[in-house]
Amino acid sequence: MTVLGGIGFTAPWLLLALLVLPILWLILRAVPPAPIRQRFPGVALLLGLKDDETVSDRTPWWLLLLRMLAVAAIILGLAGPVLNPNEDQAQGTGPLLIVLDGSWAGATRWSEQEEAIAAQLTRASRAGRTVAFLDMARPQPPVFQTADVWRSRLPGFRPAPWQPDAARTALALSFVAETGGFDTLWFSDGLDYPGRDRALAAFEAEGSVEVYQTAANVVAMAPAGFEDGAVQLTALRAAPGPEREVVVQAQGRDPAGNASILATATATFGDGETTTSTALSLPSELRARITRFDLQGQRSAGATTLADDGLRRREVALIAGREGREGLELLSPLHYIEQALAPNADLIHGALSDVLPANPDVIVLADVATLSPSETESLGAWIDQGGMLVRFAGPRVAASDVSRIDEDPMMPVRLRTGGRTVGGAMSWGAPKALAPFREASPFFGLSIPDDVQITSQVMAQPDPTLAERVIAELTDGTPLVTRKTREQGQIVLFHITATADWSTLPLSGLFVQMLERLAISSSSSRPDATQLEGTTWTPEQVMDGFGTLRDAGNLPGVPGADLMTAPPGPDMQPGIYTSGDRHLARNVIEADSTLTPVAWPARIPVKGFAVPPEQPVAGWLLSLAILLLLADVVASLSLSGRLLGRVNRAAMAAMLAALPLGLPQDAQAQTADEDAFALNATAELVLSYVLTGNRSIDEMSDAGLRGLSDTLFFRTSVEPAAPVGVDLETDELAFFPVLYWPITPDQPRPSAEAYGKLNEYLRSGGLILFDTRDADVARFGAASPNGRKLQDLAAPLDIPPLEPLPTDHVLTRTFYLLQDFPGRHSSRDVWVEAAPPDAEQVEGMPFRNLNDGVTPVVIGGNDWASAWAVGTSGAPLVPIGRGFTGERQRELAFRFGVNLVMHVLTGNYKSDQVHVPALLDRLGQ
Repeated sequence: MTVLGGIGFTAPWLLLALLVLPILWLILRAVPPAPIRQRFPGVALLLGLKDDETVSDRTPWWLLLLRMLAVAAIILGLAGPVLNPNEDQAQGTGPLLIVLDGSWAGATRWSEQEEAIAAQLTRASRAGRTVAFLDMARPQPPVFQTADVWRSRLPGFRPAPWQPDAARTALALSFVAETGGFDTLWFSDGLDYPGRDRALAAFEAEGSVEVYQTAANVVAMAPAGFEDGAVQLTALRAAPGPEREVVVQAQGRDPAGNASILATATATFGDGETTTSTALSLPSELRARITRFDLQGQRSAGATTLADDGLRRREVALIAGREGREGLELLSPLHYIEQALAPNADLIHGALSDVLPANPDVIVLADVATLSPSETESLGAWIDQGGMLVRFAGPRVAASDVSRIDEDPMMPVRLRTGGRTVGGAMSWGAPKALAPFREASPFFGLSIPDDVQITSQVMAQPDPTLAERVIAELTDGTPLVTRKTREQGQIVLFHITATADWSTLPLSGLFVQMLERLAISSSSSRPDATQLEGTTWTPEQVMDGFGTLRDAGNLPGVPGADLMTAPPGPDMQPGIYTSGDRHLARNVIEADSTLTPVAWPARIPVKGFAVPPEQPVAGWLLSLAILLLLADVVASLSLSGRLLGRVNRAAMAAMLAALPLGLPQDAQAQTADEDAFALNATAELVLSYVLTGNRSIDEMSDAGLRGLSDTLFFRTSVEPAAPVGVDLETDELAFFPVLYWPITPDQPRPSAEAYGKLNEYLRSGGLILFDTRDADVARFGAASPNGRKLQDLAAPLDIPPLEPLPTDHVLTRTFYLLQDFPGRHSSRDVWVEAAPPDAEQVEGMPFRNLNDGVTPVVIGGNDWASAWAVGTSGAPLVPIGRGFTGERQRELAFRFGVNLVMHVLTGNYKSDQVHVPALLDRLGQ
């Protein structure tokens, strides 16, 4: 492409034809030739006569100019003019290498990067250049192919949840060394990494280098911690800048099991600061539901930190066989357990019958020998549901006959009568030490201090299943800790006391570590490599570059030490890892991570992603040439006097009809689109939703109303057409009886003209269903972000006074008899127009007389569209709850939607007296 005066030309040689225009001007001036003037006396007889058809003796100058402009427009159009031509390396002639950092740091603006790359591929294709890609995060040998081939593969590139490191950079450079000369377009993520300078030097040695990089500052989150009763959150940014506020969202499962934003916190970067912190104080029950923290507005693995057992303080119930004597705390059966668990667990004290309704995670029985049948039954049911029972032996257990002949259901093994002590009948010659833990034991890898010695214990009865239940033993093979599983829970027995009476284990740090390995407590501090030595962790979920979790599939386990020290990469993917009952999060950003912005040398040109698109204008110029030629025909006919002749009238009409074909079609297309929109909306009943600008929300709204339309079609006489998305600024609202409006925190506020249409819509009988989609979250505290946005959006609307949906409102019986109105959430809080103050219940009627029209608004937060949403096959798109309960909730959501539409279409006719007998019969009154 050749650029002249800021305009590019794909066929610049055609511009040479413009040099012929002066010659063409002279030729046209000579045709027709000027007449020869001769004086003839007889001409005087013709004076006063007028000829209806006249011919000019010379072509007027303005007609010549018109023809010149038409020819010039044709020449320019055929030369392929392009506005906003790009003059970078993509306009060269040799091979082109496109380098991607390909890390999480570019994930938030990945779509912008894809558009910029697609524009470069278009220019390379026009220039006939071959192209290859090199992903620095996942290096592969570059293969040079046509730009059109790479354009089809471009959607397959995705950011990695790690950054390039020295090893991967060296591998990439080894591939480059095997390739010939090329120019380089480097799409940077904005962060520096080891080996980048060497890579730049290698690329410059092969040809010119140009960098594309967003100007936005990269932000990320450090792992969350728990300190002073609150979750400590830290955000980072790569480069210092002005004061900036970021919002941290705590996400997890609500009580219905659905993914929700459970809480938010705001942190502020000071002017010139690169780190900021904030604390989030939450109830333990809510904190235990959190699975991840995200920075609002960011979509990357670095802006996400996953939560693990470190945030969850388990509830542990402590029950002893006897109370500690006053003033002798060290002799209390629970003293050492309390000291070990108090920093990282919520302790519950009380009788077994009192603590079971609280559903603790763990119940510890210290020297409790005998349980009543009712306690055994209740405790067994709790264990079957996933509880862990930890028992400690003691004098009471040793002296009892529990689990002697037959294995007690609350014991992992059978026990021998009596115990084993130093100097007793079954005595050791000296105190015994612990044997190294077996590989299958949850304690495997823990170092055993030399001062841990056992002097007394209760003995396990030999049994065929004993070997597989031993998880800790003494050096002579005597079982010290045994465990068995029961349904979803487990029972653990320490064959020693929880005090220092029988051993020194409760006095050592090993005791605390063993409790942590059993997941009795969750340490709020990150374990180090030595603490995880000897353990193997299996990935349960792994995170991609966008911060989305997916099932880990068949990925192999990793050693515990590597989990803490190995950098993120294909063999150590960020995500959730499990070992037994413990969960550990491996995040992209660690506590000691820093973000270093990249600094490019002055010789390297750096551009942003927002490259203006090239605009071909050949079509416009050729259309202009056609118009000018048509104007030339009209002018020539006019000069010859034949413009309105009877014979040429039909030809004139044909030319006038063809004239709009060369004009822009925007106005005609706009009118046609408006007519088609009106016809589609009025030919049949159509449900509509407000376009929020958020693609996923709009698609869910469309799928939800499609599911509700199908339900109406099969269950009622209403047969809706496909739902329609409505633009409040441009579309007419009067065609739709119901308008579903999902609320998002970042949707723009409509204009004053749009609010005028909305108010007219409400006054003329339309109904708007506002859905904040956050019913359960709002219960935890102040108004949610969606709730605050609803208040802002609804402020200019002419909305009447509202009240919670009363039990006798007509919405509860327009088609189905309902008292609950769930969606994806199951909140009962739904608001409608308040009843008049004088509304009274008439004698003999089960409801008040509210026959005054349709409520103009219904407000709730149950996310009804997600509950209604179906795919093209008719199957639900969003899981609701679990099992039969969830499907029942979905059914009630459909029934609420049917009632809502029937209410809009029929008004309050179900409040008429004629329906009272049937309703009383349905209500059983």
